[in-house]
Amino acid sequence: MNVSVTLRQFQVFVAVAREGTVVSAAQHVHLSQSATSQALADLERHLGVMLFDRFGRRLQLNDVGRRLLPRAERMLDELVQFVEAAKEPDGVLQGTLKIAASATIGTYLLPTLAGEFSEHHPEVDLQLRLRNTGEVLDDILRFNADLGLIEGQCSEARLTSQVWRQDEMVLVCASHHPLAGSDHLDDKALQRAQWILREHGSGSRAIFEAAVRPYVERLRVRMELGQHEAIKQAVRAGLGLGCLSRLSVAGELKRGELIALDSKLSLCRTFSLVWHPDRYRSPLWQAFKVFLLEAG
Repeated sequence: MNVSVTLRQFQVFVAVAREGTVVSAAQHVHLSQSATSQALADLERHLGVMLFDRFGRRLQLNDVGRRLLPRAERMLDELVQFVEAAKEPDGVLQGTLKIAASATIGTYLLPTLAGEFSEHHPEVDLQLRLRNTGEVLDDILRFNADLGLIEGQCSEARLTSQVWRQDEMVLVCASHHPLAGSDHLDDKALQRAQWILREHGSGSRAIFEAAVRPYVERLRVRMELGQHEAIKQAVRAGLGLGCLSRLSVAGELKRGELIALDSKLSLCRTFSLVWHPDRYRSPLWQAFKVFLLEAG
């Protein structure tokens, strides 16, 4: 079969899909606007299908384009990995590894671990991206990340996962909150409490809701916030109770700024590594995974 589709056409297709306009895509692939437009037109002509719907200067993927984009991204990624593998000297790790991590892991664990790994492998570029658990899984599915680290276990059947380490979550309140002196939160206290929680899609939120569901018919959620620090500030101000990883509140508990509350809730959870089974796992990927498992 005579395949006339070129690497440049694939690069243009992916760039236009991500950027939304030919002008922005041209800057991304370092081509002129006319050359970028021509490459996209040639690709669609060779394939015999349109990949985008046109709305003025905006281009939006149609159903065919959405179906083909992950394959094009994977092919480009595998080509980069192929070139890196060819350059890799014996015994020396190099290249780029894209890691998507949920907020607790990405804020309180991964920076230190990534720094330690980079010290031993200075030729490696670790690119870290903080997301909530649902977004991490989406990044892995779309081949936007090589490895994911999430709170809880992976619920996506198309991905492969492995338990990494254990974590403990804790209910907290301000030192001046009426419940600060309580020995134990009973069912009524749990039902009446106002909560400051992470957004839906967060692993922390999912673990808390699963634990409290048998005892509370309807949670009184006063605020939903996307960052641990914002939740701690709101709880510290006395606006409600929070449920956070003990890793994230260790300093506040030690200083007495927050108080840990005892309850019947089971709030132990796992952290997991997640990856796409069809994605190429380079020597760098393998080495970083082993490093994380040993550190965990």
